[in-house]
Amino acid sequence: MSRVSTRPKFGVSVIPAWTDDPGQALRLVQLADRLGYDLVGIQDHPYQWRFFDTWTLIAWLAGQTARIRFFPDVANLPLRPPAMLAKSAASLDVLTGGRIELGLGAGAFWDAVAAMGGPRRAPAEALRATEEAIDIIRLVWTGQRGLRYDGTFYTLHGLNAGPQPAHPIGIWVGGYGPRMLELIGRKADGWVPSIRPDFPPERLAAGMRAIDEAARAAGRDPRDIHRVLNVGAVIADAQTEPFTGPVPHLVERFTDLALQGIDAFILWPSQDPERQIETFAEEVIPAVQEEVAEE
Repeated sequence: MSRVSTRPKFGVSVIPAWTDDPGQALRLVQLADRLGYDLVGIQDHPYQWRFFDTWTLIAWLAGQTARIRFFPDVANLPLRPPAMLAKSAASLDVLTGGRIELGLGAGAFWDAVAAMGGPRRAPAEALRATEEAIDIIRLVWTGQRGLRYDGTFYTLHGLNAGPQPAHPIGIWVGGYGPRMLELIGRKADGWVPSIRPDFPPERLAAGMRAIDEAARAAGRDPRDIHRVLNVGAVIADAQTEPFTGPVPHLVERFTDLALQGIDAFILWPSQDPERQIETFAEEVIPAVQEEVAEE
């Protein structure tokens, strides 16, 4: 049975910068909320001096929107201990009526992480720490008392957890290597890759196959693992990049990816974002959803 969603979701990413126009993120997110977008993903680079703290920004934006969901895209695990991250996500999920998901990243830019007091981790260490974090986050969300966990990187010593989330929050992991894809298939609720020079669209199919194989080996249904793709896309008169071009071209590209198994797209509008968000909502998104439903 196919795991293709009959209604691929669309979201937007806003840059958490305070050095430009702090109000722009609110205007864009409120516009996306009114236009029916499903998600807002906000990158998490706490060491970036130009950026607001991602969790604080999400809380501020969520309090001024009605229905759209939010997630850190993706949370910087080395700088956010998992028990505290779980409590933050659950608290905000309760306060927003179930509008929070959790994107989780093993870490990068290690010099910057270390400059902020975080650990430097080799790839194998980052992988193991991510697995431990998933375990701890799920434990904390049970809301039980006296929680204990004895890991290499993280521990719990009799934690009384709470609050519990308002809905089953998804843990969506960003990563690309074979061992991280195996972990996602075995334990996570979703995968959050980004289209970038070293990860073109052609690599998505292999990544999804690796996740599916790991899920089946662990006795899980691959259809339960969400695929949320970050992609910089621009509506333009001429096609100059894989995701830059006229509306029919973009409809074809997004439809093809949705039929391959991508459940949701997070758009990074790099040019004239308000107009791009509006035009996508009017011309691209309905056409993609209609074509996928017909298939």
